[in-house]
Amino acid sequence: MASFDSKTISHIHHELHSLLPSEPALRTRALESLLAEKKLIDPATVDAWIEMYRDEIGPKRGAAVVARAWVDPAFKARLLADATQAIGEFGFAGHATGHLQAVENTADVHNLVVCTLCSCYPFSILGLSPSWYKSNEYRARAVRDPRGVLAEFGVELDEGTQVRVWDSTSERRYLVLPERPKGVKEWSEAALAKLVTRNSMIGTERDLSPARAKA
Repeated sequence: MASFDSKTISHIHHELHSLLPSEPALRTRALESLLAEKKLIDPATVDAWIEMYRDEIGPKRGAAVVARAWVDPAFKARLLADATQAIGEFGFAGHATGHLQAVENTADVHNLVVCTLCSCYPFSILGLSPSWYKSNEYRARAVRDPRGVLAEFGVELDEGTQVRVWDSTSERRYLVLPERPKGVKEWSEAALAKLVTRNSMIGTERDLSPARAKA
């Protein structure tokens, strides 16, 4: 007769369900399938829009903003003073960036962005938010143990480096302005933009050196 171990069964049940998409994601997929079946939407068009937001609209837009701030001190000052107005110079302003604040990484300060209540995110300049940004674990631990979270992303900070955690809301969203890496003094703005990553503008990446980009 087979034995029954309630703890083992509970563990298996938890593991299986942890692999499932979230309930909103499942509902979205079901709705998309229904609309496609009724020929109200074209799945290829939906995929094209997703790819455009992921690869073209963002994070390349955010990277362009960061690169401009690296080479233009006047623009950097405007960005830090009023990020919404500054990115408007690129034509990037939108609903998701209507209350945008830029926070600057320095040698002594590292900034990390989270949204503890939901997943507010400036998608119009960063593209689609990564799945981990929306996870309960990240939203809870980024506030409680930011250094531990950063270490898991490969960001090792000196004890003297201050970590500032910024909690996004529908009324305020954040863009991290990474430090300009060393050894790129003569690089063009376009070349610098290629070094900037989505994660660096969230704060889960710090080293943007060319050597690391090639690794």
